[in-house]
Amino acid sequence: MTTIAKDTVVSFHYSLTTPEGEQIDRSQPGEPLTTLIGHQGIIPGLERQLLGKAVGDSFEATVPPAEGYGEHDPELDLVVPISNFPKQYHEQLGPGARFRGPHPTKEGEDAMYTVVQREGDQVFVTGNHELAGKTLVFKIEIASIRAASAEELAHGHVHGAGGHHH
Repeated sequence: MTTIAKDTVVSFHYSLTTPEGEQIDRSQPGEPLTTLIGHQGIIPGLERQLLGKAVGDSFEATVPPAEGYGEHDPELDLVVPISNFPKQYHEQLGPGARFRGPHPTKEGEDAMYTVVQREGDQVFVTGNHELAGKTLVFKIEIASIRAASAEELAHGHVHGAGGHHH
C-alpha cells in the first residue's frame, strides 16, 4: 500500500473551515487538489499531517497559524497616502486591489499588499495573507497517490495530464 511521503503526488478532497465551523474554502466535486509533497506546494502544517496517509483515508487536520499562513504581523498593516501611487492607478485602489511594494521592515525585499479600504487621500493596505493569524480546520479525503515523475521533481511541482503545463 502506497502512503504519502516526500516526492509523492497526492490528490485530495478538502473542506476548510474556521474552528467555529465557518466555511472558508473547499474542493469541487470531482476536482481534488493535487500537490507534490515536500516542495512547498501547500502550507507546512497540512503537508505534515498528510504524511503517512493512504488512498481512502479521511481525517481532520487542525493547523495553527504558525504552520499555516503565519501570525498576523501588524507592521504589514499600513496607511499610505494616495500621492505615493502613480496617478493612473488611483481609481483602481479600492478594497481587494493588490500590488507589490517595498517591505516595511526588510530592506530590499518586497511584499504583496491588498487594499483593505480607502478614506479620502489615505489607502489602508495589508501585506498579511487573509488567513494570517487564523487556525485552520481541514477535513481531508485522500483520492490518489503516485510517485512524482523526474520532470515534476526537477521543476518542484505537479504537471498535468500529458506533461508540462506552465
